[in-house]
Amino acid sequence: MSLEPIDPEHALELYLADRENSVTQATLYSHRSRLGHFIRWCNEEGIHNLNELSGRQLHEFRIWRRVEGDLAPATEKTQMDTLRVFIKWLESIDGVEQDLHTKVLSPTLTGNDNIRDVMLDSERAEQILEYLRTYEYASRPHIVLELMWHTMMRVGAVHALDCEDYNPLNQSLEVVHRPKTGTPLKNGETGQRFIAVSEDVCEVLDDWIEDRRPAVTDEHGREPLVTTPAGRAHTTTLRGDCYRYTRPCIPTRECPHGRDIDECPAADYDGASECPSSVSPHALRRGGITHALSEDWPMKAIEGRANVSEKVLSMHYDSRSEEQKMEQRREYLGDL
Repeated sequence: MSLEPIDPEHALELYLADRENSVTQATLYSHRSRLGHFIRWCNEEGIHNLNELSGRQLHEFRIWRRVEGDLAPATEKTQMDTLRVFIKWLESIDGVEQDLHTKVLSPTLTGNDNIRDVMLDSERAEQILEYLRTYEYASRPHIVLELMWHTMMRVGAVHALDCEDYNPLNQSLEVVHRPKTGTPLKNGETGQRFIAVSEDVCEVLDDWIEDRRPAVTDEHGREPLVTTPAGRAHTTTLRGDCYRYTRPCIPTRECPHGRDIDECPAADYDGASECPSSVSPHALRRGGITHALSEDWPMKAIEGRANVSEKVLSMHYDSRSEEQKMEQRREYLGDL
């Protein structure tokens, strides 16, 4: 096979142009951002023709990116999986040697990984939510993922919400501990709180309640906010929604793991949790909390909203790199 010379910047622009009509703007933005690190590395290493790219160099980039970005395994995995898709595309235009994408390695996340390493990053969250807003607006999965990301609630708190707990005029949700009627909160009465919600989320909730919500009551005569035709949506159902819609193939119709989507067992309705890239509600909650911290939310504000102590926030939920924290602190230098 005769390769055709191509420089990294031109390759990225061709790749994004090719994907433009098949993916959302959020996906394009995410891929440009992630692959931008690879282009920067190529420039630093003097790689001006991707024909010369080797498996060893791809491994060197992975190590460089991990150290340079202080990446958690989950974030490293996302970035390397995107690079694999890019390299595979390059093969199709004779830009790199065939099967080079198989040499793009990324972490294998298991149940034994430290919980700090598993989260949904803000890029992927926005990509997923944009897909739901466009193609499955005000559906149950849309409500579930929108609430979990926006409010940082535990899955048990979403399960416990009733329609009367939503106040559209005040744009708020009240989380209530009701153990006698089947919806206890993890932290009992100390988990009770009011949560402000944005106008956009209120609009989705209004449309869900008015047009899409199955109008049923639970066995205690309560009107759950999140329902199925059989009654209050069980926590297992809510977890399933998270696993199903955090699979990369849902918003992109592509598999970063090189699988045939039509034959992948994780593409089945009940097999979503087997996808290496799908995440649990807890990872969604951690991602929402980390995103808020990255947006300079005060610890105290997140503590009250997410019902988690500042100590636990710092120890188990704050996934910002030390460099990110330093840059955020830099803004206060003028006050010294």
